[in-house]
Amino acid sequence: MAEEYDGIILGAGPNGLTVAAYLARAGLKILLLEKRFEAGGGLATEQVTLPGFLHNTHAVYMPMVDYAPPLRDFDDYLTKDYDLQFVFPSLVMAMPFVDGTSLRLYQDVEKTCESIAQFSKKDAETYSRIQNRFRELTEDFLGPATYEMAKPAFEQMIKLHATDVGREITAYTEKTPRDIVNELFENDRVRTLFLYLSCMWGLHYDLEGVSYLVPLLFNRATNYRLVVGGSHHLAHLFTKVLYRNGGMIISPVTVKRIIIENGAATGVELEDGVQYKARKFVASSLDPFQTFFKYVGEDNLESSFVTRTKDWQWEKSSLFHVHLALNEAPKFKAAEQNADLNNAFITVLGYENLENLTKHYDAIHKGELFPGGFNCCFPSMHDPKQAPPGKHTALISLHAPHDLKDGGAEKWYRIREQEADRCVEMLRQYAPNISGDNVVWRYITSPLDIGNKFADMVKGSYKQGAYLPLQMGYLRPNEECSQYATPVKNLYVCGASTFPGGLITFGPGYNAANKIAEDLGIDKWWGEPECVHKAKAKGTL
Repeated sequence: MAEEYDGIILGAGPNGLTVAAYLARAGLKILLLEKRFEAGGGLATEQVTLPGFLHNTHAVYMPMVDYAPPLRDFDDYLTKDYDLQFVFPSLVMAMPFVDGTSLRLYQDVEKTCESIAQFSKKDAETYSRIQNRFRELTEDFLGPATYEMAKPAFEQMIKLHATDVGREITAYTEKTPRDIVNELFENDRVRTLFLYLSCMWGLHYDLEGVSYLVPLLFNRATNYRLVVGGSHHLAHLFTKVLYRNGGMIISPVTVKRIIIENGAATGVELEDGVQYKARKFVASSLDPFQTFFKYVGEDNLESSFVTRTKDWQWEKSSLFHVHLALNEAPKFKAAEQNADLNNAFITVLGYENLENLTKHYDAIHKGELFPGGFNCCFPSMHDPKQAPPGKHTALISLHAPHDLKDGGAEKWYRIREQEADRCVEMLRQYAPNISGDNVVWRYITSPLDIGNKFADMVKGSYKQGAYLPLQMGYLRPNEECSQYATPVKNLYVCGASTFPGGLITFGPGYNAANKIAEDLGIDKWWGEPECVHKAKAKGTL
Protein backbone atom coordinates (compact mmCIF):
# COMPACT_ATOMS: atom_id res chain seq x y z
CA MET A 1 0.00 0.00 0.00
CA ALA A 2 1.39 3.38 -1.03
CA GLU A 3 2.46 5.71 1.75
CA GLU A 4 0.26 8.82 1.90
CA TYR A 5 1.13 12.47 2.34
CA ASP A 6 -0.91 15.66 2.16
CA GLY A 7 1.45 17.10 -0.43
CA ILE A 8 4.35 15.87 -2.54
CA ILE A 9 6.92 18.28 -4.03
CA LEU A 10 9.33 17.42 -6.82
CA GLY A 11 12.74 19.04 -6.54
CA ALA A 12 14.42 20.16 -3.32
CA GLY A 13 15.97 23.35 -4.64
CA PRO A 14 15.39 26.67 -2.85
CA ASN A 15 11.82 27.00 -4.15
CA GLY A 16 10.81 23.42 -3.44
CA LEU A 17 12.24 23.76 0.07
CA THR A 18 10.32 27.01 0.56
CA VAL A 19 6.94 25.49 -0.37
CA ALA A 20 7.66 22.46 1.80
CA ALA A 21 8.71 24.48 4.85
CA TYR A 22 5.70 26.82 4.80
CA LEU A 23 3.12 24.07 4.35
CA ALA A 24 4.75 21.67 6.80
CA ARG A 25 4.69 24.38 9.46
CA ALA A 26 1.02 24.89 8.58
CA GLY A 27 0.39 21.32 9.70
CA LEU A 28 0.46 19.41 6.41
CA LYS A 29 2.32 16.13 6.03
CA ILE A 30 4.84 16.98 3.29
CA LEU A 31 7.17 14.80 1.21
CA LEU A 32 9.97 16.32 -0.86
CA LEU A 33 11.53 14.15 -3.60
CA GLU A 34 15.01 15.00 -4.88
CA LYS A 35 17.01 13.44 -7.72
CA ARG A 36 20.43 14.45 -6.40
CA PHE A 37 22.08 13.14 -3.26
CA GLU A 38 21.43 16.34 -1.33
CA ALA A 39 18.85 19.10 -1.15
CA GLY A 40 19.48 22.67 -2.24
CA GLY A 41 19.67 22.65 -6.02
CA GLY A 42 21.72 25.69 -7.02
CA LEU A 43 22.50 26.32 -3.34
CA ALA A 44 25.51 24.05 -3.71
CA THR A 45 28.77 24.20 -1.76
CA GLU A 46 31.29 21.44 -2.39
CA GLN A 47 34.92 20.48 -1.78
CA VAL A 48 35.72 20.09 -5.46
CA THR A 49 39.41 21.05 -5.32
CA LEU A 50 41.21 20.11 -2.10
CA PRO A 51 40.01 19.19 1.42
CA GLY A 52 38.94 22.21 3.43
CA PHE A 53 38.31 24.47 0.42
CA LEU A 54 34.57 25.12 0.16
CA HIS A 55 33.47 26.20 -3.31
CA ASN A 56 30.01 27.58 -4.14
CA THR A 57 29.60 25.65 -7.35
CA HIS A 58 26.48 27.43 -8.57
CA ALA A 59 24.73 30.23 -6.62
CA VAL A 60 26.93 32.57 -4.62
CA TYR A 61 25.59 36.16 -4.86
CA MET A 62 22.39 36.48 -2.80
CA PRO A 63 20.43 39.36 -4.40
CA MET A 64 17.20 39.59 -2.34
CA VAL A 65 18.24 38.84 1.23
CA ASP A 66 16.72 42.08 2.48
CA TYR A 67 13.34 41.33 0.87
CA ALA A 68 12.83 37.55 0.91
CA PRO A 69 9.86 36.72 3.21
CA PRO A 70 11.09 33.20 4.14
CA LEU A 71 14.17 34.64 5.82
CA ARG A 72 11.90 36.69 8.08
CA ASP A 73 9.07 34.18 8.53
CA PHE A 74 11.51 31.44 9.60
CA ASP A 75 13.86 33.74 11.49
CA ASP A 76 12.99 32.01 14.78
CA TYR A 77 14.64 28.90 13.36
CA LEU A 78 17.24 30.22 10.94
CA THR A 79 19.02 32.80 13.10
CA LYS A 80 17.76 32.23 16.63
CA ASP A 81 17.88 28.44 16.82
CA TYR A 82 20.46 27.94 14.09
CA ASP A 83 23.34 30.04 12.75
CA LEU A 84 22.30 31.70 9.49
CA GLN A 85 24.48 34.72 8.76
CA PHE A 86 25.23 36.80 5.70
CA VAL A 87 28.31 38.86 4.92
CA PHE A 88 27.58 42.24 3.34
CA PRO A 89 30.91 43.74 2.20
CA SER A 90 31.11 47.52 2.12
CA LEU A 91 32.66 47.41 -1.38
CA VAL A 92 30.16 45.26 -3.21
CA MET A 93 31.41 45.46 -6.79
CA ALA A 94 34.48 46.73 -8.59
CA MET A 95 35.73 46.94 -12.18
CA PRO A 96 39.52 47.35 -12.46
CA PHE A 97 41.18 48.38 -15.71
CA VAL A 98 44.63 47.52 -17.04
CA ASP A 99 45.84 51.09 -16.56
CA GLY A 100 45.42 50.72 -12.78
CA THR A 101 42.22 52.72 -12.43
CA SER A 102 38.97 51.20 -11.24
CA LEU A 103 35.27 51.80 -10.83
CA ARG A 104 33.87 50.80 -7.45
CA LEU A 105 30.31 50.41 -6.19
CA TYR A 106 30.00 50.70 -2.41
CA GLN A 107 27.06 50.44 -0.07
CA ASP A 108 27.87 54.07 0.61
CA VAL A 109 26.52 56.18 -2.27
CA GLU A 110 28.96 59.05 -1.65
CA LYS A 111 31.98 56.75 -1.87
CA THR A 112 30.62 55.32 -5.11
CA CYS A 113 30.17 58.81 -6.50
CA GLU A 114 33.78 59.63 -5.64
CA SER A 115 34.89 56.60 -7.64
CA ILE A 116 32.72 57.47 -10.66
CA ALA A 117 33.81 61.12 -10.53
CA GLN A 118 37.35 60.03 -11.48
CA PHE A 119 35.90 59.26 -14.90
CA SER A 120 33.02 61.74 -15.11
CA LYS A 121 31.70 64.22 -12.58
CA LYS A 122 28.44 64.37 -14.50
CA ASP A 123 28.05 60.59 -14.27
CA ALA A 124 28.75 60.76 -10.53
CA GLU A 125 25.93 63.28 -10.14
CA THR A 126 23.67 61.08 -12.24
CA TYR A 127 24.46 58.03 -10.14
CA SER A 128 23.63 59.87 -6.94
CA ARG A 129 20.27 60.85 -8.38
CA ILE A 130 19.32 57.54 -9.98
CA GLN A 131 20.51 55.39 -7.08
CA ASN A 132 18.05 57.15 -4.82
CA ARG A 133 15.33 56.93 -7.45
CA PHE A 134 16.01 53.28 -8.29
CA ARG A 135 15.89 52.49 -4.58
CA GLU A 136 12.42 54.07 -4.51
CA LEU A 137 11.32 52.08 -7.59
CA THR A 138 12.62 48.92 -5.96
CA GLU A 139 10.99 49.60 -2.59
CA ASP A 140 7.67 50.79 -4.04
CA PHE A 141 7.18 48.12 -6.69
CA LEU A 142 10.00 45.97 -8.07
CA GLY A 143 11.02 44.39 -4.76
CA PRO A 144 7.58 43.69 -3.27
CA ALA A 145 6.16 42.61 -6.66
CA THR A 146 8.54 39.66 -6.47
CA TYR A 147 6.45 38.28 -3.60
CA GLU A 148 2.98 38.91 -4.97
CA MET A 149 0.96 37.15 -7.68
CA ALA A 150 1.62 38.37 -11.24
CA LYS A 151 -1.24 40.25 -12.86
CA PRO A 152 -2.47 39.89 -16.46
CA ALA A 153 -0.69 42.34 -18.76
CA PHE A 154 -3.64 44.69 -19.30
CA GLU A 155 -4.52 44.77 -15.59
CA GLN A 156 -0.88 45.36 -14.68
CA MET A 157 -0.62 48.19 -17.23
CA ILE A 158 -3.64 49.99 -15.77
CA LYS A 159 -2.22 49.60 -12.28
CA LEU A 160 1.20 50.90 -13.26
CA HIS A 161 -0.17 53.92 -15.13
CA ALA A 162 -2.03 55.02 -11.99
CA THR A 163 1.18 56.08 -10.17
CA ASP A 164 4.37 58.01 -10.97
CA VAL A 165 6.42 54.97 -10.00
CA GLY A 166 4.42 52.74 -12.31
CA ARG A 167 4.63 55.14 -15.24
CA GLU A 168 8.38 55.41 -14.84
CA ILE A 169 8.80 51.64 -14.76
CA THR A 170 6.64 51.33 -17.87
CA ALA A 171 8.84 53.87 -19.65
CA TYR A 172 11.94 51.78 -18.87
CA THR A 173 10.21 48.65 -20.15
CA GLU A 174 9.87 50.22 -23.59
CA LYS A 175 13.64 50.77 -23.89
CA THR A 176 16.61 48.43 -24.21
CA PRO A 177 19.20 48.16 -21.41
CA ARG A 178 21.72 49.87 -23.71
CA ASP A 179 19.28 52.72 -24.34
CA ILE A 180 18.90 53.26 -20.60
CA VAL A 181 22.62 53.14 -19.87
CA ASN A 182 23.53 55.46 -22.75
CA GLU A 183 20.85 57.97 -21.76
CA LEU A 184 22.05 58.03 -18.14
CA PHE A 185 25.83 58.05 -18.51
CA GLU A 186 28.39 59.70 -20.81
CA ASN A 187 31.67 57.97 -19.95
CA ASP A 188 32.43 54.76 -21.86
CA ARG A 189 33.84 52.90 -18.87
CA VAL A 190 30.95 53.90 -16.65
CA ARG A 191 28.56 52.75 -19.34
CA THR A 192 30.45 49.46 -19.59
CA LEU A 193 30.04 48.62 -15.92
CA PHE A 194 26.38 49.51 -15.79
CA LEU A 195 25.54 47.67 -18.99
CA TYR A 196 27.29 44.62 -17.53
CA LEU A 197 25.03 44.91 -14.48
CA SER A 198 22.07 44.70 -16.86
CA CYS A 199 23.44 41.67 -18.72
CA MET A 200 24.79 39.84 -15.67
CA TRP A 201 21.54 37.98 -14.99
CA GLY A 202 20.41 37.24 -18.52
CA LEU A 203 19.06 40.40 -20.16
CA HIS A 204 20.28 41.02 -23.68
CA TYR A 205 21.62 44.53 -24.03
CA ASP A 206 19.46 45.30 -27.08
CA LEU A 207 16.17 43.65 -26.05
CA GLU A 208 13.04 45.66 -25.29
CA GLY A 209 10.20 44.49 -23.06
CA VAL A 210 12.04 43.33 -19.93
CA SER A 211 14.05 46.45 -19.09
CA TYR A 212 11.81 47.18 -16.11
CA LEU A 213 14.37 44.92 -14.42
CA VAL A 214 17.23 47.36 -15.05
CA PRO A 215 16.47 49.64 -12.05
CA LEU A 216 16.22 46.54 -9.85
CA LEU A 217 19.53 45.18 -11.13
CA PHE A 218 21.24 48.53 -10.57
CA ASN A 219 19.83 48.64 -7.03
CA ARG A 220 20.87 45.07 -6.27
CA ALA A 221 24.42 45.74 -7.48
CA THR A 222 25.17 47.29 -4.06
CA ASN A 223 23.10 44.80 -2.07
CA TYR A 224 24.58 41.36 -2.82
CA ARG A 225 25.37 39.17 0.20
CA LEU A 226 27.37 36.01 0.87
CA VAL A 227 26.13 33.12 3.03
CA VAL A 228 28.53 32.39 5.88
CA GLY A 229 29.61 28.77 5.62
CA GLY A 230 28.72 28.55 1.93
CA SER A 231 25.53 28.80 -0.10
CA HIS A 232 24.51 25.24 0.70
CA HIS A 233 24.34 26.14 4.38
CA LEU A 234 21.18 28.11 3.62
CA ALA A 235 19.59 25.02 2.04
CA HIS A 236 20.80 22.87 4.94
CA LEU A 237 19.03 25.08 7.45
CA PHE A 238 15.78 24.96 5.47
CA THR A 239 15.92 21.16 5.51
CA LYS A 240 16.21 21.40 9.32
CA VAL A 241 13.12 23.62 9.38
CA LEU A 242 11.25 21.07 7.28
CA TYR A 243 12.25 18.12 9.46
CA ARG A 244 11.37 19.96 12.67
CA ASN A 245 7.87 20.49 11.31
CA GLY A 246 7.32 16.86 10.37
CA GLY A 247 8.30 17.03 6.71
CA MET A 248 10.34 14.40 4.90
CA ILE A 249 12.97 14.47 2.13
CA ILE A 250 13.79 11.34 0.18
CA SER A 251 16.88 11.40 -2.05
CA PRO A 252 18.30 10.34 -4.40
CA VAL A 253 15.22 9.13 -6.25
CA THR A 254 14.24 9.05 -9.91
CA VAL A 255 10.65 9.97 -10.66
CA LYS A 256 8.86 7.98 -13.36
CA ARG A 257 5.56 9.85 -13.50
CA ILE A 258 3.08 12.05 -11.70
CA ILE A 259 0.05 9.85 -11.16
CA ILE A 260 -3.03 11.30 -12.87
CA GLU A 261 -6.45 9.88 -11.97
CA ASN A 262 -9.68 11.33 -13.36
CA GLY A 263 -7.80 14.43 -14.50
CA ALA A 264 -6.23 15.13 -11.10
CA ALA A 265 -2.70 14.66 -9.70
CA THR A 266 -2.96 12.07 -6.92
CA GLY A 267 0.62 11.01 -6.32
CA VAL A 268 4.04 10.15 -7.72
CA GLU A 269 5.55 6.90 -8.96
CA LEU A 270 9.30 6.32 -8.90
CA GLU A 271 11.31 4.39 -11.51
CA ASP A 272 11.61 1.45 -9.11
CA GLY A 273 7.82 1.17 -8.91
CA VAL A 274 7.41 2.72 -5.44
CA GLN A 275 4.38 5.00 -5.25
CA TYR A 276 3.52 7.83 -2.88
CA LYS A 277 -0.04 9.12 -2.68
CA ALA A 278 -0.87 12.83 -2.35
CA ARG A 279 -4.16 13.53 -0.58
CA LYS A 280 -4.22 17.25 -1.42
CA PHE A 281 -1.63 18.30 -4.01
CA VAL A 282 1.50 17.62 -6.03
CA ALA A 283 3.89 20.51 -6.80
CA SER A 284 6.83 20.59 -9.21
CA SER A 285 9.75 22.98 -8.96
CA LEU A 286 11.16 21.51 -12.18
CA ASP A 287 11.23 22.99 -15.68
CA PRO A 288 8.09 22.85 -17.89
CA PHE A 289 9.39 20.05 -20.13
CA GLN A 290 10.08 17.67 -17.26
CA THR A 291 6.91 18.55 -15.38
CA PHE A 292 4.43 18.32 -18.23
CA PHE A 293 5.99 16.10 -20.89
CA LYS A 294 8.12 13.67 -18.88
CA TYR A 295 6.04 13.29 -15.72
CA VAL A 296 2.45 14.30 -16.58
CA GLY A 297 2.46 13.17 -20.20
CA GLU A 298 0.98 14.85 -23.27
CA ASP A 299 -2.00 12.48 -23.20
CA ASN A 300 -3.16 14.18 -20.01
CA LEU A 301 -2.93 17.70 -21.46
CA GLU A 302 -4.88 19.77 -23.96
CA SER A 303 -3.12 20.04 -27.34
CA SER A 304 -3.08 23.85 -27.20
CA PHE A 305 -1.31 23.74 -23.84
CA VAL A 306 1.22 21.25 -25.21
CA THR A 307 1.96 23.55 -28.16
CA ARG A 308 2.51 26.60 -25.94
CA THR A 309 4.76 24.68 -23.58
CA LYS A 310 6.89 23.41 -26.46
CA ASP A 311 7.49 27.04 -27.45
CA TRP A 312 9.41 27.60 -24.19
CA GLN A 313 12.88 29.03 -24.87
CA TRP A 314 16.03 28.42 -22.85
CA GLU A 315 18.69 31.05 -22.31
CA LYS A 316 21.32 31.42 -25.01
CA SER A 317 23.80 32.55 -22.38
CA SER A 318 24.95 30.01 -19.83
CA LEU A 319 27.92 29.98 -17.43
CA PHE A 320 31.49 28.70 -17.54
CA HIS A 321 33.00 28.48 -14.06
CA VAL A 322 36.57 28.02 -12.86
CA HIS A 323 37.04 27.39 -9.13
CA LEU A 324 40.51 27.92 -7.70
CA ALA A 325 42.17 26.86 -4.46
CA LEU A 326 44.75 29.54 -3.61
CA ASN A 327 47.67 29.81 -1.22
CA GLU A 328 47.14 33.55 -0.90
CA ALA A 329 44.52 36.19 -1.65
CA PRO A 330 44.67 38.10 -4.93
CA LYS A 331 46.60 41.35 -5.12
CA PHE A 332 45.13 43.52 -7.86
CA LYS A 333 47.40 46.02 -9.63
CA ALA A 334 44.62 48.58 -9.39
CA ALA A 335 44.82 48.30 -5.59
CA GLU A 336 48.00 50.37 -5.80
CA GLN A 337 45.75 53.34 -6.57
CA ASN A 338 42.92 52.25 -4.25
CA ALA A 339 43.60 49.63 -1.59
CA ASP A 340 39.87 48.90 -1.19
CA LEU A 341 39.91 46.99 -4.47
CA ASN A 342 41.43 43.88 -2.88
CA ASN A 343 38.39 43.67 -0.59
CA ALA A 344 35.66 43.85 -3.23
CA PHE A 345 32.99 41.16 -3.04
CA ILE A 346 32.46 40.93 -6.81
CA THR A 347 35.10 41.98 -9.33
CA VAL A 348 34.24 42.46 -13.01
CA LEU A 349 37.24 42.45 -15.32
CA GLY A 350 38.25 42.02 -18.94
CA TYR A 351 35.98 44.73 -20.30
CA GLU A 352 38.04 47.80 -21.07
CA ASN A 353 35.27 49.45 -23.06
CA LEU A 354 31.66 49.07 -24.14
CA GLU A 355 32.63 47.48 -27.45
CA ASN A 356 34.37 44.59 -25.63
CA LEU A 357 31.17 43.88 -23.75
CA THR A 358 28.72 44.05 -26.66
CA LYS A 359 30.96 41.91 -28.89
CA HIS A 360 31.08 39.28 -26.16
CA TYR A 361 27.29 39.04 -25.88
CA ASP A 362 26.84 39.13 -29.65
CA ALA A 363 29.18 36.14 -29.90
CA ILE A 364 27.25 34.24 -27.23
CA HIS A 365 24.01 34.61 -29.15
CA LYS A 366 25.75 33.26 -32.26
CA GLY A 367 27.09 30.25 -30.35
CA GLU A 368 30.65 31.52 -30.65
CA LEU A 369 33.43 31.65 -28.09
CA PHE A 370 34.82 35.12 -27.49
CA PRO A 371 37.81 36.12 -25.35
CA GLY A 372 35.50 38.09 -23.09
CA GLY A 373 35.59 39.25 -19.52
CA PHE A 374 33.84 37.82 -16.49
CA ASN A 375 32.98 38.43 -12.88
CA CYS A 376 34.94 36.80 -10.12
CA CYS A 377 34.95 36.65 -6.34
CA PHE A 378 37.04 35.34 -3.49
CA PRO A 379 34.53 34.16 -0.87
CA SER A 380 37.08 33.12 1.75
CA MET A 381 38.30 36.73 2.03
CA HIS A 382 34.89 37.61 3.49
CA ASP A 383 34.14 34.29 5.19
CA PRO A 384 37.26 32.46 6.46
CA LYS A 385 35.17 29.32 7.02
CA GLN A 386 35.32 28.64 3.29
CA ALA A 387 39.04 27.81 3.17
CA PRO A 388 41.78 26.41 5.45
CA PRO A 389 43.54 29.00 7.66
CA GLY A 390 45.51 31.44 5.53
CA LYS A 391 44.26 29.92 2.27
CA HIS A 392 41.64 31.21 -0.15
CA THR A 393 39.03 30.23 -2.72
CA ALA A 394 38.27 31.92 -6.02
CA LEU A 395 35.41 31.77 -8.50
CA ILE A 396 35.59 32.90 -12.13
CA SER A 397 32.14 33.17 -13.72
CA LEU A 398 32.08 33.69 -17.49
CA HIS A 399 28.99 34.01 -19.67
CA ALA A 400 29.22 31.54 -22.54
CA PRO A 401 26.96 29.67 -24.99
CA HIS A 402 25.80 26.12 -24.29
CA ASP A 403 25.64 25.07 -27.92
CA LEU A 404 28.83 26.04 -29.72
CA LYS A 405 28.57 26.93 -33.37
CA ASP A 406 31.28 24.49 -34.43
CA GLY A 407 30.93 21.22 -32.54
CA GLY A 408 27.82 21.71 -30.42
CA ALA A 409 27.69 21.38 -26.63
CA GLU A 410 29.97 18.32 -26.64
CA LYS A 411 32.82 20.55 -27.81
CA TRP A 412 33.08 21.81 -24.23
CA TYR A 413 34.70 18.50 -23.29
CA ARG A 414 37.55 19.26 -25.68
CA ILE A 415 38.09 22.96 -24.99
CA ARG A 416 37.26 23.36 -21.30
CA GLU A 417 40.89 23.25 -20.12
CA GLN A 418 41.96 25.70 -22.81
CA GLU A 419 39.17 28.14 -21.90
CA ALA A 420 39.99 27.81 -18.19
CA ASP A 421 43.63 28.64 -18.97
CA ARG A 422 42.49 31.76 -20.83
CA CYS A 423 40.30 32.91 -17.94
CA VAL A 424 43.01 32.39 -15.32
CA GLU A 425 45.52 34.22 -17.53
CA MET A 426 43.09 37.15 -17.87
CA LEU A 427 42.68 37.27 -14.08
CA ARG A 428 46.48 37.21 -13.79
CA GLN A 429 46.73 40.34 -15.97
CA TYR A 430 44.81 42.24 -13.29
CA ALA A 431 46.09 40.31 -10.25
CA PRO A 432 49.66 39.14 -11.09
CA ASN A 433 50.01 36.91 -8.01
CA ILE A 434 47.40 34.49 -9.39
CA SER A 435 50.22 32.43 -10.84
CA GLY A 436 52.70 29.67 -10.17
CA ASP A 437 52.44 27.97 -6.79
CA ASN A 438 49.61 30.26 -5.66
CA VAL A 439 47.07 28.26 -7.68
CA VAL A 440 47.20 24.84 -6.02
CA TRP A 441 44.18 23.27 -7.74
CA ARG A 442 41.26 24.11 -9.97
CA TYR A 443 37.83 22.74 -10.89
CA ILE A 444 35.93 23.56 -14.09
CA THR A 445 32.18 23.65 -14.78
CA SER A 446 31.11 24.22 -18.38
CA PRO A 447 27.59 25.09 -19.60
CA LEU A 448 27.23 21.43 -20.59
CA ASP A 449 28.12 20.35 -17.05
CA ILE A 450 25.40 22.58 -15.57
CA GLY A 451 22.65 20.83 -17.53
CA ASN A 452 24.11 17.42 -16.71
CA LYS A 453 24.27 18.22 -13.01
CA PHE A 454 20.94 20.01 -12.66
CA ALA A 455 18.36 18.35 -14.92
CA ASP A 456 15.99 21.33 -14.68
CA MET A 457 18.64 23.70 -16.09
CA VAL A 458 18.21 22.49 -19.67
CA LYS A 459 21.02 23.61 -22.00
CA GLY A 460 22.73 25.20 -19.00
CA SER A 461 19.73 27.50 -18.57
CA TYR A 462 20.38 28.51 -14.98
CA LYS A 463 17.07 30.39 -14.70
CA GLN A 464 14.99 27.53 -16.17
CA GLY A 465 14.20 29.69 -19.19
CA ALA A 466 15.18 32.91 -20.93
CA TYR A 467 14.02 36.33 -19.78
CA LEU A 468 11.96 37.33 -22.82
CA PRO A 469 8.84 39.53 -23.00
CA LEU A 470 6.60 36.51 -23.64
CA GLN A 471 8.22 34.52 -20.82
CA MET A 472 7.97 37.01 -17.98
CA GLY A 473 5.34 38.23 -15.57
CA TYR A 474 1.90 36.72 -16.13
CA LEU A 475 3.31 34.74 -19.07
CA ARG A 476 5.94 32.84 -17.06
CA PRO A 477 5.70 30.02 -17.99
CA ASN A 478 2.31 30.76 -19.61
CA GLU A 479 -1.00 32.38 -18.71
CA GLU A 480 -2.45 29.07 -17.46
CA CYS A 481 0.33 28.41 -14.95
CA SER A 482 1.51 31.87 -13.91
CA GLN A 483 -0.67 31.67 -10.78
CA TYR A 484 1.13 28.39 -9.89
CA ALA A 485 -1.94 26.19 -10.43
CA THR A 486 -1.94 24.19 -13.69
CA PRO A 487 -4.57 22.74 -16.06
CA VAL A 488 -4.19 19.46 -14.14
CA LYS A 489 -6.29 19.52 -10.97
CA ASN A 490 -4.25 19.52 -7.74
CA LEU A 491 -0.97 19.99 -9.66
CA TYR A 492 1.08 23.14 -9.01
CA VAL A 493 4.35 24.55 -10.32
CA CYS A 494 6.79 26.48 -8.15
CA GLY A 495 10.20 26.66 -9.85
CA ALA A 496 12.28 29.32 -11.58
CA SER A 497 10.27 28.83 -14.77
CA THR A 498 7.37 30.50 -12.96
CA PHE A 499 7.02 34.15 -11.94
CA PRO A 500 9.18 35.99 -10.89
CA GLY A 501 11.94 33.83 -12.38
CA GLY A 502 15.38 32.56 -11.43
CA LEU A 503 18.15 33.48 -8.98
CA ILE A 504 17.89 32.90 -5.23
CA THR A 505 14.91 35.15 -4.51
CA PHE A 506 12.58 32.48 -3.01
CA GLY A 507 9.81 34.28 -4.93
CA PRO A 508 8.37 31.34 -6.91
CA GLY A 509 8.30 29.09 -3.84
CA TYR A 510 6.84 31.73 -1.57
CA ASN A 511 4.09 32.69 -4.01
CA ALA A 512 3.26 29.05 -4.74
CA ALA A 513 2.98 28.30 -1.02
CA ASN A 514 0.47 31.16 -0.72
CA LYS A 515 -1.56 29.86 -3.68
CA ILE A 516 -1.67 26.28 -2.42
CA ALA A 517 -2.61 27.39 1.09
CA GLU A 518 -5.43 29.57 -0.27
CA ASP A 519 -6.74 26.81 -2.55
CA LEU A 520 -6.74 24.30 0.30
CA GLY A 521 -8.36 26.73 2.75
CA ILE A 522 -5.41 26.53 5.13
CA ASP A 523 -5.19 29.08 7.94
CA LYS A 524 -1.84 30.64 7.09
CA TRP A 525 0.48 31.08 10.06
CA TRP A 526 2.43 33.73 8.14
CA GLY A 527 1.32 37.23 7.29
CA GLU A 528 1.69 39.51 4.30
CA PRO A 529 5.27 40.81 3.87
CA GLU A 530 5.72 44.35 5.16
CA CYS A 531 7.18 45.45 1.80
CA VAL A 532 4.05 44.18 0.00
CA HIS A 533 1.77 45.85 2.54
CA LYS A 534 3.56 49.21 2.06
CA ALA A 535 3.46 48.96 -1.73
CA LYS A 536 -0.28 48.25 -1.67
CA ALA A 537 -0.82 51.22 0.62
CA LYS A 538 0.95 53.42 -1.95
CA GLY A 539 -1.20 51.99 -4.74
CA THR A 540 1.67 50.46 -6.72
CA LEU A 541 0.63 46.84 -6.13
